[in-house]
Formats: sequence, C-alpha cells, structure tokens
Amino acid sequence: MLKNFTLNGANLKNDVLSGLTVALALVPEAVAFAFVAGVDPLVGLYAAFLVGLITAAIGGRPGMISGATGALAVVMVSLVADHGVEYLFATVVLMGVIQVLAGVLRLGKFVRLIPHPVMLGFVNGLAIVIFLAQKGQFMVGPKGAEEWMTGMPLFLMLGLVALTMAIIHFLPKLTKAIPSSLAAIVIVSLIVIFGGLETRTVGDLAKISGSFPEFHFPTVPLNWETFQIILPYSVILAAIGLIESLMTLSLVDEVTETHGNSNRECVAQGTANIVTGFFGGMGGCAMIGQSMINVNSGGRGRASGISAALFLLIFILFAGSLIEMIPIAALTGVMFMVVIGTFAWSSFRILHKIPVTDAFVLILVSGLTVAFDLAIAVAAGIVVSALVFAWENATRIRARKREEKGVKYYEIFGPLFFGSVKAFNEKFDPKNDPQIVVVDFIESRVCDHSGLDAINKLAERYEREGKELHLRHLSSDCRRLLSKAGKLVDVNVIEDPEYQVALDSKPI
Repeated sequence: MLKNFTLNGANLKNDVLSGLTVALALVPEAVAFAFVAGVDPLVGLYAAFLVGLITAAIGGRPGMISGATGALAVVMVSLVADHGVEYLFATVVLMGVIQVLAGVLRLGKFVRLIPHPVMLGFVNGLAIVIFLAQKGQFMVGPKGAEEWMTGMPLFLMLGLVALTMAIIHFLPKLTKAIPSSLAAIVIVSLIVIFGGLETRTVGDLAKISGSFPEFHFPTVPLNWETFQIILPYSVILAAIGLIESLMTLSLVDEVTETHGNSNRECVAQGTANIVTGFFGGMGGCAMIGQSMINVNSGGRGRASGISAALFLLIFILFAGSLIEMIPIAALTGVMFMVVIGTFAWSSFRILHKIPVTDAFVLILVSGLTVAFDLAIAVAAGIVVSALVFAWENATRIRARKREEKGVKYYEIFGPLFFGSVKAFNEKFDPKNDPQIVVVDFIESRVCDHSGLDAINKLAERYEREGKELHLRHLSSDCRRLLSKAGKLVDVNVIEDPEYQVALDSKPI
C-alpha cells in the first residue's frame, strides 16, 4: 500500500526537507482559500493536513501534494453563505464518495483523452491564476476596501520578494544540500526578524494555533431536502477536484519521467475528502503549485507529502507563533518562482508551428481557466478538440473505384461515422453502376449508429435500382455492430456465399 515510500537515506532527507518547505508554503495558501470559501482559517488548515496526509500515503502519485485549493473554494462560497459550514462538511463527504466511485469504476483512465494543447493550456492558465492570487499580498486596508501598497512598505515588499527569488535561483548553483525554497524562507525571515523590518507576516493573516482535528458528524438534517441541496455542489466539486488532481498527476509524471496510477489517485482523493468532511475540513485536491515546489525541491517519494502534512500539523499544534513570524514576502517570492517554473514557456515558441486549431485550444483553455474555472476550461478544450478531430476525419474518407467482369468495386478508406456519412454517400452512383456492386471495408471501420444507418440507406438505394450490394472485409467490431443492429441492416446485404462477405481471414 505504501509503495514508493522512500526509506533510503538521501531520498528520505530530500523528501523531509522538501516536505518542510511545502508545509511552510501551505500555511498562507490554506488560510487564504479558507477566507475565499468564507470559513474559519483552521477549516482550511485541517483540510490541508488531512487531504495531504491521506493522498500522500495511499494515492497513485508519490511526490504530488494535495490540500485546500482555490478552484474548490470558489465553488463553496455560495453554499456556505446560503446554508452554513455544516452543509459544507456534508457536501465534502458526498464529494469524496463520488470520487471513490469514479476510481472504483476506473474512470481515471479517461485523463488519457485530454489532448496535449489542453494540458498546456491548463498549465499556463493555472500559472496565471497562481500569479494573480498573489495580488492580495500587495494590498492593504480592510476587506472590501483594499488599496495597493505605496511608498516604503511597497519597496520593502518588492525587495524581499526579489531577494527570495534570487536565493531560490542562485543557491542550487552553490549547493543542493537543502532545498533552495526552504533556505530562502529561512534567510528572509531571519533578515526581517533581526533587522526589525516592518512588513506583513503570516500572523497578520490569521492565528494558526489550534488543536488536533476532532471527529464531527455534520449537523444537518438527514433528509431528501438536504441531499438535494448538497448533491449539485458535491458533483461539481468532485469533478473539479478529480480533473485538477489527474492533470497535476500527468504533469508530475512528465516532470519526473515516471508513471502514476490515476484510478488509485481517484480513490485516495475521495477517501481523503470523506475523512476531511468528518473532521471539520473544507476538502481539497491536488495542488499544482505545491506539487511543483515539492518536485523542484527534490521531493519525489511518499515521505515528502506525508512529512509536509505532519509538519503542518506540528505548526498548528505547537509552532503557530513561530510560523506567524514568517514574512509574507518570502512566501510570495516562492510562489512567483512556482509560476515561472509552471508556465509552459515553450508554448510561445511552438504556437506558430502547431496547427491553428491546437493553438486556439491552448489559448482558449488558458483564458477560460483564468476567467472561470478548471472544469469549464478543460471541458471546453476537450469538446473543441473532439469537434476538430471529427471534422478532419470526416473529410478523409475516400473510395477507390474499379470495375472487373461486370462487377463494380468500391474500396473504402477511412472511418465511417456520423461526420463522414455525407461524404460516404456521395461516393456511390446506384443509377449508373452495373448489376453487382461490392463495397470493400478492408481499410475502413463502421464506428457508430450513423455508419450503420448509412449502409442501410445505401442498400435501399441499390435495391430500388434492382441491383445487388455486397459488403466485404468487415472487421470483428463492425460485425458486432451490424449483428446488434437487428432490422437496421438486412441479412442478405451483409452475407453472400459467393463473396464470403465479413470474413477477415479468407480472400475472395
């Protein structure tokens, strides 16, 4: 169950130090997302701890970090505002059940259907979202009336952010003994503390000290009305959580040149959310920013995610006052480096080299991720890509024609499906063809109901002209479709002893 849990000395050290870095960066993220959802900061911190711990221990992608995320928080706002936080806990439990079912039904494999331009758009869009999320760190004033920093506070903030980024960039050239992100946070924090610099810290966001999360059954009426309230939110949250998790899994696979298990990750995400809902957490999913911090800091095994969750718990229980002293500028600098490392800069170089439709999908997904949310962006990207694919294949069906001994042969190339039916029908000339016509599908496939219907209508056209139509070399899957079609296709059209129709292995 704990496959890839690294116990080798060097790997374990890298995982633990990377986990500490991630835990430090998780604190302001979890607090910020809790505020977005309209719940207490501890609700976000508990979610980061529980979801991170469980998915790291039993998930399908060692090294990937999960926790409370903005993509889920924005969906939770209206639920919390209209019905309260207890309904949120019940929703998170049902969300987890749906995700577990998705894993059991092996739906995780469908992540393979996501085209590469959609993946690039997803990465770029999330990088932009992470970048824009840091805007709040440069704002001051009461909620609802925030203003941009000015004067010395702004210059100090920018200077500390720049210093953090410089340390992260240049330190690996000198030593890789400790993660550069962790070193940057520690160095900048010490400069601020001992230099007496006046700048915002984690403690200015919220007090993070708390107790161990306790089991808590959501106090909502167990009736049909409650189910109707939480079901739509649960389905949306489950979909967004799985999409973000599985696409982050694919990204980590690509970076580490290893392979995760998508169905196992679905089950792990669902299990984590069920537990989180019963322990007062807001639920969560994979976090691309934290995952990139972890991987870039050397965290590749399960120990990295587990140690990140345990360090976060230690912060909550014992070290809250110390963590509250960390300057926001240091964590903002870390996130800016995540943005730089996450954004697929190569997409600018390839935009003019790839098909126009792929470039359009890439830009579309990036824009929709920023403007709406990940689920809408990915769904739109997949739909557009599928329509483009269908259109291109619809125009590729061809028919090579020849006539021998009074028999007209049509050799079909390309798939016969809803998009290519019109072009398929235009290839034939029943009125002027000879008495016997053979359609050879050796280089084609009948893919759907529309293809079957096209064959049936073609047969009717030749029948009206009093001519014979025979089909050859139908593949086994085509034969199954035809056999299940019932009266849709006449038997005497499919089979003919003289031509041995529908036999792949015997030549005519």
